[in-house]
Amino acid sequence: MYIANPYIRHMKFPEFDFPIRKSPRADFHDYDEGCYFITICTSGKRHYFGEIRNGEMSLSEIGRYALDMLCSIEKHFKYSRTLQCVVMPNHVHAIIYISSHLHEDGSYGQKDSAPTPTQRSPLSVTIGGYKQLVTKYAHKLGINFGWQTRYHDHIIRGSADGNNIVRYIENNVANWAEDCFH
Repeated sequence: MYIANPYIRHMKFPEFDFPIRKSPRADFHDYDEGCYFITICTSGKRHYFGEIRNGEMSLSEIGRYALDMLCSIEKHFKYSRTLQCVVMPNHVHAIIYISSHLHEDGSYGQKDSAPTPTQRSPLSVTIGGYKQLVTKYAHKLGINFGWQTRYHDHIIRGSADGNNIVRYIENNVANWAEDCFH
């Protein structure tokens, strides 16, 4: 590399050893099949989706679209189903079921080959696609909308775990004042 300043040219610069970003996904799980509790936040936790008034979520136009797309996720991703969801002012929660036996083209059966390490999981593709759908709609409305770059997932491990999450989603609006996203 050529540096024009003669005083800097002979300086030694330390080698930059940038840390490799650790994936927030569980390395013991392939995310091909199962139920997942998902949380996706808006950028800066801005309240794009509406507001809570008198204990009720009042959705904005983009909030209604976000809810519609979440409830009908299987129309866009045939291997995905939304089992429960809630749209809050600045985030969404959902329980999403991914089936490795239901392919995007609508056919059933085992996959021909396992995904390679560089391929995205069906869950990641679903969440990325959902975020893209909502973002495009917001931009069409002229809203400078954005999501946080990642999402949080929790692998649901059994009915007790699932039932606790369902209760959490059902009571999320009522508990908004105590919510960490508020």
